[in-house]
Amino acid sequence: MRKILQDKINMNDINKICIMTQGKENDHRKEELYQLTFDENDRVSFNALWAFTHFDEANNPWLFQKHDALIDRVLAEKNETKRRLMLQLLLRQPFEEESLRSDFIDFCIAKITVCSQSYAIRSYCMKLAYEQMKYYPELLEELRMALDMLEQEVLSPGLLSAKRQIMKKIKRSLGKFGK
Repeated sequence: MRKILQDKINMNDINKICIMTQGKENDHRKEELYQLTFDENDRVSFNALWAFTHFDEANNPWLFQKHDALIDRVLAEKNETKRRLMLQLLLRQPFEEESLRSDFIDFCIAKITVCSQSYAIRSYCMKLAYEQMKYYPELLEELRMALDMLEQEVLSPGLLSAKRQIMKKIKRSLGKFGK
């Protein structure tokens, strides 16, 4: 698998890797692929993360066991591409009320308003912040305030769309809380 991942790859290569790792009988291959996300060769680690973003609904839950490890990695990661890919993987995972992490919530809120962050990271952080904060009206108010701070800058169409979507979700959620 490493041999495939060390070169420039395309969607055909990604599909081959996804097929190689499909099903419970190939969980050992999923683990092998996951270990390659730590590879010292950036191309290998980027490509391994990219492959995980294309796992189908039947195979994606395998990654749920890596939830906290992925969060730890996102918090420590300096490389923007790896961070973006890991945030994308986390967006495909459930966030349960009883296992929320305040350090990750704080990270997401902080990244939303940092202009030097890529649009993708800011957008993913908006969505991830909502997924974690939706259980608590006071946290949703904090998220709304962070999103309101974005009024002071010109946003890309994608970031503006993400903001609008999250604001609608906040409004609906707060309505359920009677606020």
